[in-house]
Amino acid sequence: MKNGWTSCGGDVRKNRMNRRTDKKRLSNSVVVEGRLFDMPEIHAEEPRVPGPTRTDDARVRCADRHQVRMQTFALDELLPDDHPARLVWEYVEGVDVSPLYAPIRSVKGRAGRNAVDPKILLGLWLYATLDGVGSAREVDRLCRDHVAYQWICGGVPMNYHTLSDFRVGHTAFLDALLSRSVATLMHEGLVTLNRVAQDGMRVRASAGASSFRRRPTLATCQAEAREQVKTLRAEVALDPQGANERRKAARRRAARERSERIANALAQLPQVEAKKKPAEKTKARTSTTDPDARVMKMADGGFRPAHNVQIATTTEGQVITGVDVGNTGSDQGQMSRMVDQHKKRYGEGPDEMLVDGGFAKKEDIERVSGPDKGTTVYAPVQKPKKDDRDPHLPRPGDSETIAAWRRRMGTDEAKAIYKERASTAECVNAIARNRGLRQFLVRGLKKVRAVVLLYALAHNLMRAVTLRREAALAAP
Repeated sequence: MKNGWTSCGGDVRKNRMNRRTDKKRLSNSVVVEGRLFDMPEIHAEEPRVPGPTRTDDARVRCADRHQVRMQTFALDELLPDDHPARLVWEYVEGVDVSPLYAPIRSVKGRAGRNAVDPKILLGLWLYATLDGVGSAREVDRLCRDHVAYQWICGGVPMNYHTLSDFRVGHTAFLDALLSRSVATLMHEGLVTLNRVAQDGMRVRASAGASSFRRRPTLATCQAEAREQVKTLRAEVALDPQGANERRKAARRRAARERSERIANALAQLPQVEAKKKPAEKTKARTSTTDPDARVMKMADGGFRPAHNVQIATTTEGQVITGVDVGNTGSDQGQMSRMVDQHKKRYGEGPDEMLVDGGFAKKEDIERVSGPDKGTTVYAPVQKPKKDDRDPHLPRPGDSETIAAWRRRMGTDEAKAIYKERASTAECVNAIARNRGLRQFLVRGLKKVRAVVLLYALAHNLMRAVTLRREAALAAP
């Protein structure tokens, strides 16, 4: 005990005194030095000049794209009332699609997932054609990302395989639909077969130029393809319960289809050889990927694998009345085929047929023209080799039909009628080009024909809307 303090009490008092001393020292340092820590020297603040508000001071609503939100909306509210997708669906609703339901195997009373409504698939392809989209994978993507395609789907999930199979699997239905749609317009008085213009265009095929092979190479490829099919079958026999059965099935299918394409290429090789000179028959080649494709001279002067697409259009209304697809580079012989197609579709042929000089084959003119045939041909007469001879005068050996055609094309009336061909047939072909008909993404004439029919149906759909609107405005 010291000065009346215990040891413990002394320590407590000493601690208190130390704290007061430290506190006084700190306060003195603040008073003396004005700061606890070393600070940079502060200069006198300059007066602020008034100016625009700084960006950091502004209060704004910034975009937050990572926030999860739940939105409720109806698809029908997202599409304008005058959107082309609504026109397409209105057309599909009025079409008899009962033949498309027959192949569906998902029926009441049986197991299996519900099939996609064929109306949706037809509507998607018609709208995609108007939109210039020709890839099934691209249409599949748009069904997830584009409002118009989503509206047509109406919540039904889609995949590219279903879209691809539908487009090329109903060629007969699309062909009959073209006949019915034109017949409906004829019944309404909006379309007539008085004057029809025909024009052809060469569209790039899916096959590459390097896929064309001569006979020895095709025989070697066929042997390799058959051997590959046997090898894959042997693998399945050794491991029938393999985990990758789906992959094996895809490989077998690809090998089988390749073998079939090569066999088809060998089968079509004699047709190509028949068009060659005797000394060049060994140079005949066909494609191993698209045996129906042929190398043709294109509009730019180059030679590429292509298909010859023929389109017939009415001069009044620009409605497509017939389509045809071939693998012949020349247009000769195509006019009579188109006239016969019209007779089969509508029970009658065109009264007048407008074609360019590439169609002017005498045999074709005699087949469709004449008093007992009913079709008058308007095609330019070839220039004579001798400049002093009038090309519109009948030549020795001309039949009555050919002589009448020559005289007719020399008149001013026939020349004025022939001018309508460029403003109709060539215009419709240009519209098809603008909508993406520049290269086929499918192989084989049957599948190519299905694509061309979709273009014709989509074109006529929009033309029908315009013609009906014009008729309504012209009505008293």
